[in-house]
Amino acid sequence: MKIVLASDHAGIEFRSQLATAIEAMGHQTQQVGAQTPEAYDYPDAADALVKVIHAGEADLGIAICGTGIGISIRANRHLDIRAALCTTEYMAEMAREHNDANVLALGARVIGIDQAISICKTFFAGKPSENPRHLRRIDKLGEPI
Repeated sequence: MKIVLASDHAGIEFRSQLATAIEAMGHQTQQVGAQTPEAYDYPDAADALVKVIHAGEADLGIAICGTGIGISIRANRHLDIRAALCTTEYMAEMAREHNDANVLALGARVIGIDQAISICKTFFAGKPSENPRHLRRIDKLGEPI
């Protein structure tokens, strides 16, 4: 699978460590967003991630900022992006199964790298449900308000 990882400056080291672990799982990675520890805005990182996904260059994305909140809010403003902020494996499983999430948001200052790796494994293994009630709800997520 192809995975794009994006982060602001708060998540740059976390992103690098996570990319190494994901590559060890056998996936391809691409890193976008902050390239140095200098201030880098999380909305710009989210936009860069979405650009890669929309271009078909990645199957899934991982969005990282200090808490995961800001970057997930920005990512979700884009059409066809369903970003889920997860802090447990169960949340990641449900995000994929019930919400067909295609972006996993993580907080570099909230969880440790070992927990993040475990959450990623669960997220990657998850499959979207084909249950009509879940499909109906996912369709509603893409509707304008």
